[in-house]
Amino acid sequence: MAVSEPATRPTALVTGASRGIGRAIAITLSSRFNLVLTGRDTAALQETKSRCDPHEDAEIECVACDMKDPKQRVELCDLIVRRAVVVLVNNAGIAPSAPLERTDDQSWADVMEVNVTAPFEFTRAALAAMKTRGWGRVVNIASTAALQGYRYTAAYCASKHALLGMTRGLALDVARRGITVNAVCPGFTDTPMAARAIENISGKTGRDAAEARGELERLNPQGRLVAPAEIAGVVAYLCTDAASGINGQALAVDGGETA
Repeated sequence: MAVSEPATRPTALVTGASRGIGRAIAITLSSRFNLVLTGRDTAALQETKSRCDPHEDAEIECVACDMKDPKQRVELCDLIVRRAVVVLVNNAGIAPSAPLERTDDQSWADVMEVNVTAPFEFTRAALAAMKTRGWGRVVNIASTAALQGYRYTAAYCASKHALLGMTRGLALDVARRGITVNAVCPGFTDTPMAARAIENISGKTGRDAAEARGELERLNPQGRLVAPAEIAGVVAYLCTDAASGINGQALAVDGGETA
């Protein structure tokens, strides 16, 4: 028998909700869920909140959290438990770019802490409420870098492969509890992170910004960057009953790059 969403309005938490993919996800989920939006920039979180279109009785809370700060992550875990979060979107991430021999210990530690440890801690905190309700959704925003390698991003690729591994293992652990755990793997997406990548390419190669952007666009067989709203649409679908049979999957949204 299919497990249905709880009758009461459930709470969804989106990390990295201040801009880009996280903002698009928050806006898309706002009509169906109470929201907790997290990120480092409180003003930007408030801007995301202003763009949401919630149901009249929905609640939207903005909580500043630096994913590199263990104390702040503990506080957010406590909030996850208090708010009985049953939809968790682990979107926050960092993407350093450097050859492995020029990746120092701190850069490695930072990318693992933000991209892997934080999602692990938040997911662990959310599982009790999901199991109690008999319904839950964990969506990890990974990357095509969870599916293949890219030059000069060994640390980032390692972190996203780890996030996908956690996704697959946990999905089997909770498969009979009405909970699904999936990863969405965007290709290069039109976000501030992509803008920084374009700036980095331009600075290192001497190409202008348009040429650098074109280099990223050519990775996508459709010849473009993915739109954040496209990622948000997939996430929103995974948070419905219609997606109950999708579990432990890596859903690439990349125009066919990893086909």
